[in-house]
Amino acid sequence: MRKTLKFILITVMLLLAVSWLTSIAYGQTNGEAEQTGIQVEAAPPEKAPTASFFGNAIGGVTGGDLFYINATNYQPDMSVDLYITNADELVHYLRYLILKVAVYMEDTDGQWQQITSQDGTVLPDTYITMKNSPVSFILPGLAHYKITIESGSYHCFPLNSSGGNFSPQFYIDVGTI
Repeated sequence: MRKTLKFILITVMLLLAVSWLTSIAYGQTNGEAEQTGIQVEAAPPEKAPTASFFGNAIGGVTGGDLFYINATNYQPDMSVDLYITNADELVHYLRYLILKVAVYMEDTDGQWQQITSQDGTVLPDTYITMKNSPVSFILPGLAHYKITIESGSYHCFPLNSSGGNFSPQFYIDVGTI
């Protein structure tokens, strides 16, 4: 009986301490990009990547959308920089956070296809971490894009008594070249 009670108490404490990855995404275009008609929109929370963080856990991240970029009325190439803006807070809770970033382009049928190089090969994998933020892309104009987290992994420190939400926050900057 005592072991059962202890197990239930520990389980309840862990469930209360779980923090879900609810990525906060916000973006901007520089002044030149706004004048040219590039539009950046954060993905809705229900499409965001997910994970559950709790004391000393090692786990994976379920992929999801971060941003949508509408450059259908802009012909030149554009630069895109994706940042994790709260790495200074995350280092107190996570030993590491590695996220695979992908870029998709909407085709004429409304389907999302992963972007490829000019010769048709898929681009090399791109990862964003708490140490290598930002990651950068050059994207051609006249298209609609989505920036996603495909997958990822993390390792939490033992449970911090201060609690709090420690989800990564993303920022995107889209500029003209």
